[in-house]
Amino acid sequence: MKKLESYINGKWVSGSGDGTIMHDAVTGEIIGVSSTEGLDVPEVLQYGRTKGGEILRKMTFQERGNMLKKLALFLTKRKEEFYELSYRSGATRVDSWIDIEGGFGNLFANASLRKLFPNQPYHVEGDPIDLSRGGRFMAHHILVPKRGVAVHINAFNFPIWGMLEKCAVNWMAGVPSVVLPAPQTAYLTEAVVRVIIDSGILPEGSLQLLSGMTKNILDTVESQDVVTFTGSAHTGRILKAHPRLIEESVPFTMEADSLNASILGEDAVPGTIEFDLFIKEVRKEMTVKSGQKCTAIRRIIVPSNLVEDVQIALGKQLDRVTIGDPRLKEVRMGALASKQQVESFKNNITAIAKTAQMVYGNLDKIETVGADAEKGAFVSPILLREDEPFKNTNVHEIEAFGPVSTIMPYDTLDDAITLSQMGKGSLVSSIFTYDDTIAKEFVVEAASHHGRILVGNRENAKQSTGHGSPLPMLTHGGPGRAGGGEEMGGMRGIKHYMQRCAIQGTPTTLTEITGIYQANSAYKESENHPFSYHWEDIEPGMSIKTHKRTVTDTDIINFANLTWDHFYAHTDITSLDGSIFEKRTAHGYFILAAAAGLFVYPNKGPVAANYGLEECRFLRPIYHNDTVYVRLTCKQKIDRDHRGKELPSGIAKWFVEVFDQDDELAAIATILTMVQKKSPFIQVDRSNIEGYLSKLKEDAKPNWGLMTAQHMVEHIEKTIRIGAGQIQNFEIATPEKYLERVQEMIYNHKQMPRGVYHPLMKEGQLEELVHEDLTSAKAKLIEALDEFEAYYKENPDAITKNAVFGEMNKFEWDLLNVKHLNHHFEQFNLLD
Repeated sequence: MKKLESYINGKWVSGSGDGTIMHDAVTGEIIGVSSTEGLDVPEVLQYGRTKGGEILRKMTFQERGNMLKKLALFLTKRKEEFYELSYRSGATRVDSWIDIEGGFGNLFANASLRKLFPNQPYHVEGDPIDLSRGGRFMAHHILVPKRGVAVHINAFNFPIWGMLEKCAVNWMAGVPSVVLPAPQTAYLTEAVVRVIIDSGILPEGSLQLLSGMTKNILDTVESQDVVTFTGSAHTGRILKAHPRLIEESVPFTMEADSLNASILGEDAVPGTIEFDLFIKEVRKEMTVKSGQKCTAIRRIIVPSNLVEDVQIALGKQLDRVTIGDPRLKEVRMGALASKQQVESFKNNITAIAKTAQMVYGNLDKIETVGADAEKGAFVSPILLREDEPFKNTNVHEIEAFGPVSTIMPYDTLDDAITLSQMGKGSLVSSIFTYDDTIAKEFVVEAASHHGRILVGNRENAKQSTGHGSPLPMLTHGGPGRAGGGEEMGGMRGIKHYMQRCAIQGTPTTLTEITGIYQANSAYKESENHPFSYHWEDIEPGMSIKTHKRTVTDTDIINFANLTWDHFYAHTDITSLDGSIFEKRTAHGYFILAAAAGLFVYPNKGPVAANYGLEECRFLRPIYHNDTVYVRLTCKQKIDRDHRGKELPSGIAKWFVEVFDQDDELAAIATILTMVQKKSPFIQVDRSNIEGYLSKLKEDAKPNWGLMTAQHMVEHIEKTIRIGAGQIQNFEIATPEKYLERVQEMIYNHKQMPRGVYHPLMKEGQLEELVHEDLTSAKAKLIEALDEFEAYYKENPDAITKNAVFGEMNKFEWDLLNVKHLNHHFEQFNLLD
């Protein structure tokens, strides 16, 4: 019998003992056994803290985010192999999509959060705090990665999403993880972990897997660790009370199954779009994943006069649900995860039905398509009706984890709110109404008892992600029975794995610590104008003091006429009595514009564009004949992904201080500029290429590929002549729908891939040589470069085509030629 392996301490190992048997939920066949018996769990946790933690903590947020993005792309290419395995858990294609691609989507979503964090391993939170009234003693808050491991105890219903929605967050924070999946579906988690480990994308120790029941995993957790649990509220409460968690004050996040409710607004009567949306949403939440979702709708709260309508409409919807082998296209609902789940489901339905009436479905009879109902873990959707929900509370206390929900009536919106709260805390609630007054009252009064509330109506129906879909950017969790914890939530989720620390000191010291210039910090006088530096060479605190400018009456009047801003303080000096102004006052935006005129570097350089304005304060008036100057200081640097047809760049934030002739601060602003990054390529062009070519000998051996030295030179010459329009008798090989994306590659700073054959070359074999020898080939290459430059001097707007990148102008050819020359010169060790 196959035994699942655990990935711990850098290797795959098997536990001993009999373990837990895993069954195919559809056929009942034995899949294998999971066991962690005999594994040294304390050693596993320590390995993660040291091996994985040390590497992750040193990575910047940008590096972690790009790592997640790379992993998400890698897994997406392999997704189909996980679908086949997922069917064995009873999940349909749609069910599996939520688990598989939803899990990968979490990696993508969290990877994008890198843009909100600084380009360093830790985060600076909030605004600086002045503690001295003079600016020489201040405080700030930073968040650093915890130096432990994230221990994730996951449920059986989402073996992939459940792991990745947690791990994506702790990896972004710089913390490694140890995953303990539920035994019923651990085989699917193991399959994904194997692919992740084989990819080599994550640093060793970042992810460890314990495949099987592990009762002692909390016995040695430490204060720097974080524990998360997803599962039943009963089990969660037991874990939460573990003595070690209390002794070490270990953060514990619990996301438990809850009795989520959906409310039908009084206005959403039969015939309205909202009524139909409500019915479809309840049916979907009852049957997707066979109702095995912690966010599924368990309580259907509807106006008393609409109970019969809802019951009939839901019955018709449920009649359309085909149950059976999830591989079949006609099947809409698969099986529960195991026979044990079926037994538990039936027992809980029986308990609820002591007072509630079963109005749809049968616990003992089920029709299946393409599967044996007796062998698999199949159940029928069950619809219950509780007519006295305030009196009979089983429906608010007992959860049957499967395709079941209970209708209950309400007379007033206050009653509906109270019923929703009787579940004692849920992950999500929803209300379907087109009346925003009803929506507002429900949300404000019910929000204390729910982690998320969806308001559904006709306007958001097509875009809505639905009642039961947790989203990476929103918190997932809820109060009370739902566990009292939060997961995901964008930056909030990442901060859960970081330690917040208040730091105090001088502005200069805190500038160095935070990597963000703090007001009143010592300036770092720049040797050259800061706008003349590439993004990599700019540093916070880098500063210049500009020359001065006197503001005249004419400046103010001209600005008023140009902008049509004729506010009285600028244009009517007879109206100044009783105002805060003493004389004709310069427009605030004129001061800002004049400041730009003082600090802007006029020459073409790395600053590509003005990117925006974050803050602006006018602290005192500037009157006519006042003189101003500016102190321009780099405040912060923010990395930026390369996109489109633009050169790679980052964002630099600049702190602008405008002083008057008495050195009094008159205005401040933070402006943003897009600053180009340094090219990693050596500039090889007509001015220096002969020096590089002189190093190339006839017998030179390439580091990769089949080319000889002469083949390489002739290949470059041909490319140059194509660029000059001398060779154009070929078709563009790249399909048009991909051409724009491929053209963007010209602009990035990534090296050309090795071992890729050009469409105009014969794959796997060398081209016939054209020139007599290498010396002649070199001369012809120089000649081609001269002709290239001459062609574009005479035809500056010329466009010529490239077989891979399509139509290109001179600027694009120059970018490509530098990349291309670097690629082949590196191939033959010619670069310095």
